[in-house]
Amino acid sequence: MYGLGIIKGMAITMKHFVATYLDDIHWLSRGGRYYNDEALQVRQSLNGKGVITVFYPEEKLPVPERFRFVPFLVTDEPESGQNWGHDWCTSCGICAKVCPPQCIWIERGKQPNGRPKPEPEKFFIDIDICMNCGLCAEFCPFDAIKMDHDYELASYDRTTAHIHDKERLSKPLSYWREIAPKKAEAEAAARDFSKLAKERRKNRKRGGEEGQEERLEEAKSRQLIYRGGLY
Repeated sequence: MYGLGIIKGMAITMKHFVATYLDDIHWLSRGGRYYNDEALQVRQSLNGKGVITVFYPEEKLPVPERFRFVPFLVTDEPESGQNWGHDWCTSCGICAKVCPPQCIWIERGKQPNGRPKPEPEKFFIDIDICMNCGLCAEFCPFDAIKMDHDYELASYDRTTAHIHDKERLSKPLSYWREIAPKKAEAEAAARDFSKLAKERRKNRKRGGEEGQEERLEEAKSRQLIYRGGLY
């Protein structure tokens, strides 16, 4: 029968249309807003009903841990009255060298005697040029650069608003642990393994390795999980 497929398709569309409004009424009766936290966990999963539409900006799809946007600089936890702590960046310049579009500029700090200081005085990233490739974070030997999850950076300013300076780029380690907990834990395990390995070599020279075997094996296993991509 001609047109039967069209009729079936329209019936499915009408079913989703009705289910959408019934779902809205259901969540309005429970939370007062159809985009509250409980509703989002269901509506953005496979259990969602009706027309699958994300009502941005009220609704936002969660991003995976490995999502990457513009880079940011990792620092220690800030003390009271400060926005960020001590820089992990040593201004070695590797990130600027490997950056394909060359959107990173670094000015190394100087000590009072004029010698270079292992921390950046100024750090700039032009996010309009940045291609979000993540090479800067991958090649950083100190884990000082990570890829952010904040993708809402648009503005009407076409001059310098999108050139992020050190103040805007710097974020504490707790922020990285918040947006990428599993990856941050794996990286911490890799650092622990490297530290314990150095201690083991020192103790071997001194003739004592007691009390470190178990910690070393545990750190090694966690590092292998990280390198295997399970995180």
